[in-house]
Amino acid sequence: MLSLNELWFILVGVLFIGFFFLEGFDFGVGMATKVLAKNDMERRVLINSIGPFWDANEVWLLTAGGAIFAAFPNWYATMFSGYYTPLVVLLLALIGRGVAFEFRGKVDSSGWKKTWDIAIFAGSFLPPFLLGVVFSGLIKGLPIDQQMEMKAGLFDMVNLYTLVGGLVVVLLCYVHGLLFTVLRTTGELQDRARKQAKTALIPLAVLLVLFAILTYTMTDVFEVRGVPLAIMAVLGLVAYLLAGYFISRRRDGWAFGMTGTVIALSIASLFIGLFPRVMVSSLNSAFSLTVDNAASGHYSLKVMTIVALSLLPFVLGYQIWSYFVFHKRVHEKEHLEY
Repeated sequence: MLSLNELWFILVGVLFIGFFFLEGFDFGVGMATKVLAKNDMERRVLINSIGPFWDANEVWLLTAGGAIFAAFPNWYATMFSGYYTPLVVLLLALIGRGVAFEFRGKVDSSGWKKTWDIAIFAGSFLPPFLLGVVFSGLIKGLPIDQQMEMKAGLFDMVNLYTLVGGLVVVLLCYVHGLLFTVLRTTGELQDRARKQAKTALIPLAVLLVLFAILTYTMTDVFEVRGVPLAIMAVLGLVAYLLAGYFISRRRDGWAFGMTGTVIALSIASLFIGLFPRVMVSSLNSAFSLTVDNAASGHYSLKVMTIVALSLLPFVLGYQIWSYFVFHKRVHEKEHLEY
């Protein structure tokens, strides 16, 4: 029978899947404001396409962090103290991005807008990259001692494996964001986004294959969970190929769903490969943090479960409603506020 520790590990995984699926296209659209857009009007269209959603999507990350704090305090303490610098940079990037969305259109000056455009791009690139680096480090292994203290140097956190992991997450989010742009815009901007998404699938495939090879050779996750990970890899390949097929056939909604599926399967694979660990120690496997030694007490988990199951339907209902209300495409002729 599933224990509360295992249940909350699954819930944390689900929260991160939701975050990367939803905030992933936000990040992609934010990067597209520099890479795809050719002028200020197109940047305003792109920003307005995610205007009703981006702040609510970020709540998934806050909830995931809060769930780790409450359900797995030892995991929270070890990871957030060990990764203090990159997580602070991530937080500042998200803050700068949010401020830029609100302030960009307040002054009619090209210099003012360019400054905030840089903040939007940086705030959309750095978070997925840093999260990719952090999550890759969790499965590769970090110097965690018997007291659950992580004493990692720069190259423990930043190395070939984690850098490739960060780039994979960035490119996944970018392609996902381009397809969201296709769904939310019209005309030339929509056509360029579709074409660029199709082109970006090639480097994405290279990075995914490289990351899979590095994961097989540099981590133990295939030894621990070989069969389920192989199944997830096959499903991910099918979803990836279908994404390319649907883009070619202009089945944009299905293509967006397939890139989202690739993201969901990737994050799920990470948690499957980790289980029952939450952080792998490179010093000694006995020092790894697990769902048992990193968890809160049974009573705390029980209360959290009751509260979460009571509130979750309302939260999901609100988000579904908001996406339904703001489902129409954004046109350049409409009044744009950003």
